Amino acid sequence: MKLFDVYPLNNITITRAQGSYVWDNNGVQFLDMYGGHAVISIGHTHPHWVKRIEEQLEKIAFYSNSIIIPIQQQLADKLATVSGKNEYQLFLCNSGAEANENALKLASFHTGRKKIVAFSKSFHGRTSLAVAATDNPAIVAPVNETDNVIFCPFNDEAALKKCFKEHGADIAAVIIEGIQGVGGIVVANDSFLQLIRTLCTDNGAVYIADSVQCGYGRSGQFFAHDAAGVDADIYSMAKGMGNGFPIGGILIAPHIKAKHGLLGTTFGGNHLACAAALAVLEVIEQENLISMAKQRGMYLMNQLKAIDGIENVRGRGLMIGFDVPENLKGLKKKLLEDHNVFTGEAKPNVIRLLPSLALSRKQADEFLEALKDAIQELQ
Repeated sequence: MKLFDVYPLNNITITRAQGSYVWDNNGVQFLDMYGGHAVISIGHTHPHWVKRIEEQLEKIAFYSNSIIIPIQQQLADKLATVSGKNEYQLFLCNSGAEANENALKLASFHTGRKKIVAFSKSFHGRTSLAVAATDNPAIVAPVNETDNVIFCPFNDEAALKKCFKEHGADIAAVIIEGIQGVGGIVVANDSFLQLIRTLCTDNGAVYIADSVQCGYGRSGQFFAHDAAGVDADIYSMAKGMGNGFPIGGILIAPHIKAKHGLLGTTFGGNHLACAAALAVLEVIEQENLISMAKQRGMYLMNQLKAIDGIENVRGRGLMIGFDVPENLKGLKKKLLEDHNVFTGEAKPNVIRLLPSLALSRKQADEFLEALKDAIQELQ
């Protein structure tokens, strides 16, 4: 049987990983500045994370949500402490797309409305409603097309005000990434997020903070949206939440009420997933990784801005992007094949850096030296 061919693959087989390094089947070491697409938050195979999962696996790996699962409450309590969102409610699922799907559906249930406001170059997932709110027609199947999603220009306050003036009574939710990932590391202006909060409050709509990629401390704050000093009604989470173990969730403000049957999941919040997620939060807290992400990110961005050849360095914390000019268009490939460094990209010309929040200064310098050498070789 063939695998369904939907991913362009690098000709590399990774067989071992530790911290910010991975090794291929020939024993070649690579520096991971991509984190498996922002998933590796505390470092590959962190000992505490491995121990937590092993201990849980020896007890019970899974039972359905038809019983009390105490580790779910332990996770909720630790999440409240680390995120600062003490009054919120937690619903657990399995992925970022699922988190956004449930957030959008819950907003519609809560308001009784159908319209969703999303933004240019947004990416919210590949399930039916999440992909309908994603600004990429190439991945929206005909069955997912809907008139219920309104796309506005990102960071355009006048356009958003106009949208609410025309459709305010029909808008169930606004969904926005605090920092667009797939869109090319584009940071939402604080004033734009503050306007969303005001317009949602004034019009009875739900503010959904898509924090799947920019959340969990990556920006130097627990949620990138926190930089604006406002609270969203729903926060969606996934990627860094399990450090590679599939888990997602939404934090739900207290004014949105639950009822039996409103949302549901078979695998969401299972024992093993909660053990992995609990370990992540414990390591983030114990190793002060949110502060470290902020400091290391500032260092990287300052150093990147001093490198000739690349352009428009931007981001927050360890979610960093820069533009690659035409004469360096092979830079990502060069870094991987000749310097053993994994990086991410956003079309057409952006390199994305999404390393572990535990990236060391030495590893940051290792990347910077490799980048300088690769640029010089291409020039």
